[in-house]
Amino acid sequence: MASFIQYLRGESRVPGERKLIVKLDFFILTFCCLMYFLNYLDRTNLNNAYVSGMKEELGFHGNQLNQINTVFTVGYTIGQVPCNIALYYVKPRIFFPSCMVIWAGLTMATAGAQHPRDIMAIRFFQAIFEASTFVGTHYILGSWYTERELGKRSGIFTASGLAGTMIGGFIQTGIHSSMDGLSGLSGWRWLFVIDGIITIPVAIYGFFLFPDTPRTTRAPYLTADDKALAISRVPETPERTPISWGFLKHCFSTWFWYFFVVLWMIAGETESFSSNALLSLYMKAHPTKKYTVSQLNNYPTGVPAVGIVSTLFWATLTDFWGGRRYLVGYWIGITGVVTSALILAYPESTSIHFAMYYWAGSVYACQATFFAWANDVLRYEEDSLRAVVIASMNMGNNAINAWWSIVFYGANFAPYFTRGMYAMIATSIALAIWTALLVWMQKRTDRRREHEGVYASREEKDPVSVQDGPDEDNRVELKA
Repeated sequence: MASFIQYLRGESRVPGERKLIVKLDFFILTFCCLMYFLNYLDRTNLNNAYVSGMKEELGFHGNQLNQINTVFTVGYTIGQVPCNIALYYVKPRIFFPSCMVIWAGLTMATAGAQHPRDIMAIRFFQAIFEASTFVGTHYILGSWYTERELGKRSGIFTASGLAGTMIGGFIQTGIHSSMDGLSGLSGWRWLFVIDGIITIPVAIYGFFLFPDTPRTTRAPYLTADDKALAISRVPETPERTPISWGFLKHCFSTWFWYFFVVLWMIAGETESFSSNALLSLYMKAHPTKKYTVSQLNNYPTGVPAVGIVSTLFWATLTDFWGGRRYLVGYWIGITGVVTSALILAYPESTSIHFAMYYWAGSVYACQATFFAWANDVLRYEEDSLRAVVIASMNMGNNAINAWWSIVFYGANFAPYFTRGMYAMIATSIALAIWTALLVWMQKRTDRRREHEGVYASREEKDPVSVQDGPDEDNRVELKA
């Protein structure tokens, strides 16, 4: 227990490190979490608007909502790798805020839509610029934080996006009740206007105070000693330009790209119950019960609430246990099979559906832990490879999302989504198997690095990595 309390306090043996971490947490996490919160707020409020009058006002029919989400996913997929590569050529404090300003303008433009196809066009370009947030932040976190710190920070970052999902429902409820009809605009239109406006101040904050990366930072709040310490905390790795034929050959010759991309392609689909707002669609299409607009917006907020708790729990626990991120893969496998099976077994039970959709929200924990896992394994490789693998993970997942939701979770399948339940069972079993294979590959790489003296040279160079705690004897080893 004492070691766990010490871990939470973040004590270290290096003078000045604790003060440095406090600065990093404040300036990096506040900006990235606010950025991701607003990113998710903009993204998920389309579903809130859909059940709050947009469907009827714009004449949605059939699978048009899913088609819009698919177009968004296509744009999001296209933007993944280019956005992370752009961080090599444009300072993050310039790149992130610029993307935010553009997507804020597109969000406000959504308020003027007159047809579903208008929203479809807007969402495609909005997605390209929003693609910078998730994978870009995970790359930045991996650039500043050590293995023992990364999971908790990744968890806080991911939780901020889930908070955007959760709070979006309450915001839409408040706007619908107080602003519906104001100046001749429907409540759902005001939602997009307000979302865009509140994004701008955060972009300005990032432009002036985001610290970039340890080797490029000019942040005024970091001293020369802070910068030297920050550089010493992460391994010195070889570097090569991410835009070259040699780099591409190297990237595709390693197991890292294939195994982590497939991991997230599978794991991302275990979030389908939540990411496709199935509880909202279930309530909207319920055969016997009619829910109010407030209920349609508020009841589903329990799903991201469970996701926040699960994310922070697993991110902190896997940090404390020396980076055993793979445990989350097994937890999600169990969750996906059980929740789907019970929904199939009790199709007429509203209470079972609500309980299972809430429980399924816990699978959001894989976002923080799996991207932290990739950062852990790749921190001994060049930064360009780490950036591309992280971006490719999300790109691969969204390439599947582009058609997965239509095939298995289309709005026309509500309220029971029988086909999707079977797909979830198969996906969850596949995730557990792939997690085990990745653990095996990581152990092989750990043994090779030990043989080559990679970990030993890191310990000689970087005493900061020496941590007190339950895994002190293996403090410089990447845990399997």
